[in-house]
Amino acid sequence: MEQRSRTHAPDHTTANLVLIFVNMIWIFLVVWGAFGLGAVAILGAFLNHLITRLEFRLRQHG
Repeated sequence: MEQRSRTHAPDHTTANLVLIFVNMIWIFLVVWGAFGLGAVAILGAFLNHLITRLEFRLRQHG
């Protein structure tokens, strides 16, 4: 069989983070328009809490 050298897969981390940011912005704008700035603040605090819990769990297992 012919030996082929494998190339590394491209790193799409930056592109994924930018797309997550763009999606969060438009979701926040829709929530702001529908329910007001208070709902956006609560949603942001909730997401911050989830990210902090995820970070804490990953540090415990890692």
